[in-house]
Amino acid sequence: MLAVTAEDHRPTGPVAVLANPTAGRGRHRGLLPRLLDGLAAAGRPVQLLEARTPDEAEAACHAAVAGGAGAVVAVGGDGTVHRALQAVAGTSVPFGPVPAGTGNDFAVDTGFPADPLAAVAVIADALRAGRSRPVDLARMTTARGGDRWYGAVLAAGFDAIVNERANRMRWPRGPRRYDLAILVELARLRPRAYTLRLDGEEHRLDAVLVAVGNCASYGGGMRICPDADPTDGLLDVVVGGRFDRRTLMRVKPRLYQGTHVTHPLVRSYRARTVELAAEGITTYADGERALDLPVRITAVPAAVRLLH
Repeated sequence: MLAVTAEDHRPTGPVAVLANPTAGRGRHRGLLPRLLDGLAAAGRPVQLLEARTPDEAEAACHAAVAGGAGAVVAVGGDGTVHRALQAVAGTSVPFGPVPAGTGNDFAVDTGFPADPLAAVAVIADALRAGRSRPVDLARMTTARGGDRWYGAVLAAGFDAIVNERANRMRWPRGPRRYDLAILVELARLRPRAYTLRLDGEEHRLDAVLVAVGNCASYGGGMRICPDADPTDGLLDVVVGGRFDRRTLMRVKPRLYQGTHVTHPLVRSYRARTVELAAEGITTYADGERALDLPVRITAVPAAVRLLH
């Protein structure tokens, strides 16, 4: 593991806050005024960004950074964090994730408290002290020019296929839509042929689950890449091979403890650069719809500075 040191960065611009009121099915919506007050207690101006859609949220973060924001804070789940990361990645603007969503994997895996008010207290203390610390991000690119950053995990197997189906469905609404998508895709389950290049070394394999992790968890605490470390300059790749339906459903609960990696059909790898190809797969990064395969994923050390 690379040594991680806290450094003093005292940007002078306002703290730009991206808040998703629907994150976590709205259960933390009433907390927003207290969260903003907690940030303001650091003695810095606080600017609440206006956005009605995910694309507008991302654009607002880019505009805030370009306009001289001294920090960006995302109040929401991994999807909200993902949008903000597109703007702060590769810059010196520090970032604070406040876990207030259904899935808060990046925030928790990088050491922030799971309670939103406690996370704001950590961020405010770092703002007062001018303190931030670097962590890695993963950068996705395609031959067609696509480019995305992510902080937690890229899903490129069964879970991505389920997400894609759920997003196409208009009924039912809420969590039941995702449950129905799982049932439909389980009925259609089949291993797919993947080509995987790890730092240039090619592997051809049939798989049902494929994940590329900068952090350990996705989906609200499933430790799909249990040994991933967002400070080591490497990506962890976990591949679940030729699972049938029954075996997959038996292994799935083990994801929460990370013990699935001991199953004989699961293989784990580690690399700085991962090239992944398969037919008909749209990837999901930090739970957000990302790029179609094939993609190239690179670990970028110290790509973002966290207010911690």
